[in-house]
Amino acid sequence: MRQAIPRNSGCRISDEWTYREQRVLVMENDLLRIVVLLDKGSDIVTFEHKPTGIDALWKAPWGDIISPGKHITTRPRAEGNFSDFHEGGWQECFPNGGRVCEYRGAEMGLHGEVYGLPWECRIVEDSRERVSAELTVRTRRTPFLIRKTLTISDGLGSLEIAETVTNEGRYPMEFMWGHHPAFGAPLLSGDTYVTTGARTARLDPGEDPDSRFSGETIAPPTAVPGRSGEPIDILRTPGPSDVVSDMFYLTDLDEGFYALTNMSLGLGFAMEFDPAVFGCIWYWIACNAPRGAPFHGRSYTVALEPFTSWPAILTHAIENGTQRSLDPGESLSTALRAGMFHAESPPQSRSELRYHR
Repeated sequence: MRQAIPRNSGCRISDEWTYREQRVLVMENDLLRIVVLLDKGSDIVTFEHKPTGIDALWKAPWGDIISPGKHITTRPRAEGNFSDFHEGGWQECFPNGGRVCEYRGAEMGLHGEVYGLPWECRIVEDSRERVSAELTVRTRRTPFLIRKTLTISDGLGSLEIAETVTNEGRYPMEFMWGHHPAFGAPLLSGDTYVTTGARTARLDPGEDPDSRFSGETIAPPTAVPGRSGEPIDILRTPGPSDVVSDMFYLTDLDEGFYALTNMSLGLGFAMEFDPAVFGCIWYWIACNAPRGAPFHGRSYTVALEPFTSWPAILTHAIENGTQRSLDPGESLSTALRAGMFHAESPPQSRSELRYHR
């Protein structure tokens, strides 16, 4: 067993915790606390800004994290078991995003494979100035290896993610890849604003009775025509009493970034990424909706998800020409940064982001 280095300040890291029988990785410094479920997809379930005690991530209303070994499903869902075990937080979606399809004989459930797989963890740096852990997983229905390194540094309220996907098969493989952080109150409120490098909002074609929009809608995010034709700024998030169920793809990125800023709190969350890899942002709004399972009107969340492809579902992305592909033995590497910041106004570009105290 690795000998941990005890500290009560600066950066700290441990992979020797368990929660509800699941291995947990905890990383923190004086500004940020990150909790990762190693036995379930490397889900990030806590992203806490320590000076305010605010966790940016949404918590699902149907209960806490459950161990798959202690859960008996009444009947398998046609879409897969993502929703049965969804605790909120931040998932990685790969090699499918969205609902079910079949690709090269592999049945793809909602949001792919890796969210439900256990990841191996190795702590690679443990100092007061910097801590890092390398996480690794192999998919089962497809021949991919994913390796990512999570890092936090002293004095910065941000998490760095360096990630590589490799095709270990003997044939070219196509895929979708995305990160699915869902945000909740108190960061989310009717006084919360999204800023992004995207110039275009494209409505997902799926119809929902609680969506503010219908039909084929392509417009600037600040002026999307509603059902009666009135322009709606989708970058201002709905309030906690609103009933809204919308799904957009934010495309035509000038920069790979977004920020979610609560003006009442003067606090925000930002994500930075390479738009050459993650070429769009999926923007999911579920406020007191959808009406059906598993939500039944109980959610108050938005998700802003850097994705390689649109629309949802791998076979649809292939038809749209937005899928990624890797030849045998080929790899794709990228980096992301996510962090919490104080702000008097929403940042309009990556250059305005400041993650220090």
